[in-house]
Amino acid sequence: MKKIAVITCLILSFLFIYLLQVNFFLWFNLAGIKPNLIVILVLTIGLFAGKGIGTTFGILFGISLDFFIGKSIGISGIMLGIIGFIGGYLDKNFSKDSRVTMITMITIATVIYEIGIVLLNYFIHQAQINIIYFIEVLLVELIFNAIITIIIYPIIMKLGYKMEECFKENKILTRYF
Repeated sequence: MKKIAVITCLILSFLFIYLLQVNFFLWFNLAGIKPNLIVILVLTIGLFAGKGIGTTFGILFGISLDFFIGKSIGISGIMLGIIGFIGGYLDKNFSKDSRVTMITMITIATVIYEIGIVLLNYFIHQAQINIIYFIEVLLVELIFNAIITIIIYPIIMKLGYKMEECFKENKILTRYF
């Protein structure tokens, strides 16, 4: 029952973040460049819930994004699934308790996501790549994501540990010899 409540909260969080990104950040952007809050959400799910759940939610959220605003269905799903998997992998190797580490992880995830989206669009749709424009957009998006991570870090940690408590149950059996 607790997992269903957490999954419902994650889906509602996705919808809220999507609406925030589509509506609110239309007014607060730099040269038309907005932060990518979905990457932050999916990486956080991967970090606190594990590889499988992070990948699953990444794919589902990505397919939903592609359905609403994408050129073709699957590109964002693939990349967000990879971000969710990376989040689960980073959980085992790095501490989530440091704000600097969290900002670094989100920055790296944003770079991977954006490069992956551009490359997949290039190979699938033969889209042109303007390297200078891409680097400008990426740098502004990284700064946006870092600032937002600094601001919402306490919320990420509080809700993340509740999610971790739900999905990563402690299954240690003690033996007395």
